[in-house]
Order: sequence, then C-alpha cells, then structure tokens
Amino acid sequence: MQLVIVSGRSGSGKTTALHVLEDMGYYCVDNLPLTLLPELANTLKNRSGGAVTHLAIGVDARNVPDDLESYRRVLDEMMQSDPAASAAITIYLDARDDVLLARFSATRRRHPLSSQSRSLRESIELEKTLLDPISAAATLRIDTSSLNVHELREQLRQRLEGRTGTGLTVLFESFAFKQGVPLNADMVFDVRCLPNPHWQTGLREKTGRDTEVRHFLDGDAMVESLYMDISGFLLKWLPELRENDRSYVTIAIGCTGGQHRSVYMVERMTARFREEFPHVQMRHRDMHNALITATIAAEPRKND
Repeated sequence: MQLVIVSGRSGSGKTTALHVLEDMGYYCVDNLPLTLLPELANTLKNRSGGAVTHLAIGVDARNVPDDLESYRRVLDEMMQSDPAASAAITIYLDARDDVLLARFSATRRRHPLSSQSRSLRESIELEKTLLDPISAAATLRIDTSSLNVHELREQLRQRLEGRTGTGLTVLFESFAFKQGVPLNADMVFDVRCLPNPHWQTGLREKTGRDTEVRHFLDGDAMVESLYMDISGFLLKWLPELRENDRSYVTIAIGCTGGQHRSVYMVERMTARFREEFPHVQMRHRDMHNALITATIAAEPRKND
C-alpha cells in the first residue's frame, strides 16, 4: 500500500491536496488521529481484499503526535503491519503568515485553534509549533503563498505523477528575492551578483528563456563561473542525498525580480541535470508577475 500523509497549517491548501489525491485514485481520510492509522490500514486491506492500494491521510494540529519520534513510530508500525507497503510520503503545505492571515480574512473562516483568549495571528503561530514534528519529517514541502487553487493542483500532480518508481526528484525553482525565499526550498542560491539584463536596452521586457537574454548572459565570464560552481556543488551532493533515500529536493535560485538571471540559471541547470537524474522538474515562481510589472513600467506615460 502506498501511504501519503498530508499536513500543513490551516489555510495552506490541505483540503485541496486531498481532493487532488482522491482524483488520482487515493482512498482519502481527513483528520484521522495518527495512532489509528495502522488499524485503518489493516481494516482497508482486509475488507477490500487488497483493492485499496493507495491511502492518503489528512493530519492537522489537533491530532498530531507530540514529538517527532512518536510520529515515526506510528509510521514504522504501519510499515511493519504491511510488508508490501511502500515508504510513506509526507507532504507538508505551508504559506507565509501574512498570506494565511489574508486568506482567513477573505473567507471569514474560524481558525481551528482560535479562542476568546487567542488572536488569529497567535493561533497561526501556535499551529506552526504544534506541526513541527510533521514539518521536520516532511518528504515534500510546498510553499503555497503564491499559488492559487488551480496552480496548487497542477504542482501536486506534477510532483506526484512525475515519479515512476523510486529515486530522487529534483525541482529547480526560480524566484524573486523581493517576493521572499520559497518556504519549500532545501537549497538556495543567490545569482544577484550577475550582470542584470534589466538594464539593457531591449531586454527589460524579456525573460531568461528568451534567446537575446541567453546570449547576453552566455557571453559573461562571471555567469559561466557561477554556473560551474553551483552545478559542481550539486553534482557532488545530490548523489549523496539520493543514497540517503531522499525522495524530493527543491533547489531555489533567486535574483531581484525573478525574471532574467534566476530563470536563465534554472533553465540551464534543469537541462544539465536531466542528464544525471531521471526525475528533474522546473518551475518559475515569479517570472509571470515580473514580466507584467516590466511591461507596465515600459509603457509610455500619457500627458495629463
């Protein structure tokens, strides 16, 4: 049986994630106390005659174990009860505090940990502390701060359906530092030291995927040196992560606006590492928003 644990702070998209998994054929149960997980797995196996092969469990702060060891002990018990079971995948969804506050204000939903003596912000901070055991053990972390429902659905499908068998899935993600570092990043590289195409005539409204920008950056010795340093580091250490049974790793590469330099570097890294790893994915988090901003800035102002 393939087991997926879905957790994360309220408002980060846990319910959406369970709906996606249900569409993918998982038997989904939300808000199950983890101590009941082995019993549920045995019941499903016996009653369904083996028909249920994929199980997804939603876990929130009200039914999480008190510590990381308790969490791992429950999963180990589950694996021991089913010798044919695959290693569990733990998906942890999160978003910035200000985003979670805005989402609760927009929907007017009550936070599950709120009370007369605890504000919404305090409830959000408390929930983070309570979920630390699961966050620390997460196989896959997804920052939903900049994602709408449809984008979250697509990213989950890509990350989960993109895996065939075992192995390390590597996601290269470009981003804008001015929009914040991705919460799901395992490694972060800063390429703001490179020449900025934003200041070159004719390149401001283009991206790191355009031929003109690639030619501009390809011709710079500093760009090539940084590319070789980052790729050399990853070529050395990603195999170590793979040997230690890591399933997912997110490598975030950032520049100021997330439009030129980080996009260019992520495109190159993705092409390079697809030669070494079978599961390599790519995402440009802020490129579209940066492009809209650049286009608006480039429009001539009309006289009053």
